[in-house]
Amino acid sequence: MQDFHNLLVWQKAHAWVLQVYKLTKRFPHDERFGLTSQLRRAAASIPANLAEGCGRGGSLEFSRFVQIAMGSATEAEYHVLLARDLGYLKREEYDVVGTAIVEVKRMLTSLLKTARSQNTRRQPIPKTEN
Repeated sequence: MQDFHNLLVWQKAHAWVLQVYKLTKRFPHDERFGLTSQLRRAAASIPANLAEGCGRGGSLEFSRFVQIAMGSATEAEYHVLLARDLGYLKREEYDVVGTAIVEVKRMLTSLLKTARSQNTRRQPIPKTEN
């Protein structure tokens, strides 16, 4: 078990969720239970799954939660694209949040590779990430 706060990818994902919440405050009221809710849920699921994985018993379970976080990141990435195409996000806003989620996904991919390689060697999950 490790402290999820120490994972750089968790820190970036958490900061991204805060950006998403700020941006979605401006979405149309009739999207409150639609796109706003879906995007926020998918975004918050990324750092939440990393945190839960860190609280589990080993690298095999951790890998599973990193993979779930990756699925949520991909879902959130689509919702951001949809928000842009619907005119809810300006191009500049989309560029900022789009670039940030791609960075988070790259970091998740790297973390997943590391965790999976440790599964085969039966080592503890990594404590920090570069």
